[in-house]
Amino acid sequence: MNKRVGFIGIIIEDRKKSAQKVNEILSDFDRLICTRTGFPYNERNCSVITLIVDATTDEVGSITGKLGKIEGVSVKSALSKPR
Repeated sequence: MNKRVGFIGIIIEDRKKSAQKVNEILSDFDRLICTRTGFPYNERNCSVITLIVDATTDEVGSITGKLGKIEGVSVKSALSKPR
């Protein structure tokens, strides 16, 4: 399978409720993550995380699927075109 470069955007609507679960999943997929940036938006009690990944479409689907099942978490992704 061909890996592709892309990003995953994650919004955690309630940090106290969901951040630990999100971090556990990200740790499970750390081999795919090139860069991780996060912004704790304290005024809104939420966080925004952006990941740069080098992964197959199946791997991105797996991580986004698991993240998307967490209550209060929104996730979107995009990948480069196949070569």
